[in-house]
Amino acid sequence: MILCGIDEAGRGPLAGPLVVAGVIFERRIYKLGDSKKLSSATREKLYHKILQASRYHIVVIDNHTIDDQGLSASITQALRQILQALRADRYIFDGNSRFGVEGITPIIKADGHIKEVMAASILAKVTRDRIMRRLHLDYPQYGFCRHKGYGTKEHIEAIRRYGLSPIHRRSFRPKSLQPTLFD
Repeated sequence: MILCGIDEAGRGPLAGPLVVAGVIFERRIYKLGDSKKLSSATREKLYHKILQASRYHIVVIDNHTIDDQGLSASITQALRQILQALRADRYIFDGNSRFGVEGITPIIKADGHIKEVMAASILAKVTRDRIMRRLHLDYPQYGFCRHKGYGTKEHIEAIRRYGLSPIHRRSFRPKSLQPTLFD
């Protein structure tokens, strides 16, 4: 049976894209783990091994699309793209929803125990982190290289000081910044 693991990175940040990856192994990889529990250096090493040992598809949904369509519709769009790009007998998505996409099996914490989902998680996280480090070069005042767009205290303070950048999600409205910056 051909299994495709799917996971995302960047569902909750205030800035930057959503990245969803799907992975089908063609040969085994060892020492995989939940991407959130691996060091950045380990994720980078595994990223290259995963690319070499699998068929994969990575979807990047920018902040404007997330604002225009909504987060759930953006995830749905990415899942459909992965199903079209990767043919498998079973598709397992980390989480508790299939976002209305037939053929997806959601499993909570699949990124902690299903190798294909672990690999998808690593591809999504490394891809998103790389994008955020590049965006840091354009918007260094926000500190994207450190917090990757998540709503840390440092990031909230930078938004208060500099306002929203073109890569901020205007549909994400943290209570600590309302109403002035998002209205």
